[in-house]
Amino acid sequence: MRLMERWRPLAQDGLLAAVLAVLLSVVVSVTPDGGVLDLVAVLAGSLVLVARQPAPLVALLVSTVCMLVVAVHIQPGPTAAFPVLAAVFAAVSARHRLAAALAGTAFLSAGLVADLIGDDGAVRSLQDTSLLVGWFVAAGVAATVARHRQAYLEEAERRAAEAERTREEAAGRRAGEERLRIARELHDSLTHSISIIKVQAGVAVHVARKRGEDVPPALLAIQDASGDAMRELRATLEVLRDSDHPDGEALASGLDRLDDLVERARSTGLAATVTISGTRRDLPAETDRAAYRIVQEALTNVSRHAGGAGAAVRIDYADGELVVRIDDDGEADPDAPPVPGTGLLGMRERVAALGGRLRAEPRPEGGFTVRAELPLGGPA
Repeated sequence: MRLMERWRPLAQDGLLAAVLAVLLSVVVSVTPDGGVLDLVAVLAGSLVLVARQPAPLVALLVSTVCMLVVAVHIQPGPTAAFPVLAAVFAAVSARHRLAAALAGTAFLSAGLVADLIGDDGAVRSLQDTSLLVGWFVAAGVAATVARHRQAYLEEAERRAAEAERTREEAAGRRAGEERLRIARELHDSLTHSISIIKVQAGVAVHVARKRGEDVPPALLAIQDASGDAMRELRATLEVLRDSDHPDGEALASGLDRLDDLVERARSTGLAATVTISGTRRDLPAETDRAAYRIVQEALTNVSRHAGGAGAAVRIDYADGELVVRIDDDGEADPDAPPVPGTGLLGMRERVAALGGRLRAEPRPEGGFTVRAELPLGGPA
């Protein structure tokens, strides 16, 4: 499309030059005094109009000189002025008004003198010259109007682009303000509570060890989970406060922390196993985080809803995708599938954002399965 827009003016000028060359060649051929020199001058004065937009002064000079030769020699009448009119229009459009005025004055003066010296009457010569003066003035006015209209359209486009940019900046500013508001709400509502849980768990562990008592595994799990939750919450708050800052993303959990996640689940009494197949490799950040969150949510659901069931986590690094599967041997019934909660909805949203597929449903042999297929191309 841009190539067509670039070549369209040149094609239009080429068509105009060809039409004028043919028309004036016919005029020269039917004029008794017309010769080879006149034909060459007509062709040169017409065909130079192809360059009237990239080189308006060159087109104006060549067309004026060539058509003056024709006008003085064979006196074809007003038709000899056609190429000069087109060149004057282009020159005025390019803001060369003085050059256009001088060329028009020279052409009209020379043509008038040649007509007065020739056999034609003075009255007809003055009439033709008056007609040409009107044409030249009209060409200059039309070029000025066209230039102003083009400037208006360019200004309108510039203002539209500026308005669009301003809207985008305003939308980005509002989004930033909303992120900051969410960050403040999360900080005020969660950080304080999690900090208290972590401190209380740490105090309880310290007191138990001071008394020489065995520390309950659940209490250690609470202490570890609260510390991990604080770390992830801080990373999330950093991302919300500055979405362009990479450090918060780097602190987010991925499959490199899978062992810690499974170990924490085991400390709560969940019999969890991990199987990794395929060649481990670096994953896109979004895919890495989504896989971790899917395993985290699935293990949490097993602990909450499947009682003392065991869970098997499988990570398969396949060609072009990462397959994450979590199976448990709980009491889920295929005939009574559970109502999806916020956790499952969050899984589906993460997988859909990456262009992957998710299956979360009871297994025919009992228990529940979650299977996510995540493409390794990053976000869709």
